[in-house]
Amino acid sequence: MRVDLHLHSHYSHDGQSSLVELIARCREVGLDRIALTDHNTVEGALQLARLAPELAIVGEEAKTSEGEVIGLFITHRLPPYLPPEDVMDLIHEMGGLTYVPHPLDRRRSHFRADRVVELADRIDIIETYNPWCDAAANQAAARLAADLGKVMATGSDSHAARELGRSWMEIEDYRSPEDFLEKLREARHLVTAQSGTGRRA
Repeated sequence: MRVDLHLHSHYSHDGQSSLVELIARCREVGLDRIALTDHNTVEGALQLARLAPELAIVGEEAKTSEGEVIGLFITHRLPPYLPPEDVMDLIHEMGGLTYVPHPLDRRRSHFRADRVVELADRIDIIETYNPWCDAAANQAAARLAADLGKVMATGSDSHAARELGRSWMEIEDYRSPEDFLEKLREARHLVTAQSGTGRRA
C-alpha cells in the first residue's frame, strides 16, 4: 500500500485544501493511507477518519518548546509548546507513534542533532526526506536516523491537494501501530521528479 505520513489540510493555518479535495486527490494518485498532520490541531484528522476511515491515520504536527513533533495513531489533541519529552510521552500514552519531521532543517522548526540523540528513546520515526527541505538537511537526517537505528520516513509535507502523489512510501498492510512501525522499517521510498524544490513557492 502507498502511504504518506505528513500532510496538511485547511485545518492548518497555512493549508489550502479541504478534506473532500484531499480524499479525491488520494484516489486520483493511488494513495491508500494518509496521516493528516495539521498544525496544533487533530480536528481535521478526526473528521477525515469519519469521512474516509479506510484512508485516514489520525495525526497532528505539534509545536513543542523546541522543534515540531508529529503524533500518529493518536486519539486527541496534543497541547502546543510543551517540552518535546512531554509531547512524545503523551503520544505513546495514546498508543501512538512519534515522528520527527524535518529534524535538521534550519529554515523550519527543528531540533539540534544532539537533542535528537537525547530524545532517541522516545522517537519512533525520523523524517529523512521532506521535499521542501534542503538536500543537505535531508541527508543529515538520514545519517542521524541510521546512526540511531531509527525507522525512516518520506513525507510530502503537502499543504495543497495538488502536491500529493509526488513522494510516498510503499509498505505491506498492517494490523496495529506497532506492526505499522515494523512494516515501515522495510518500506520502499519513492520520490518523483515533480517532488519539492527545497523551498515552497
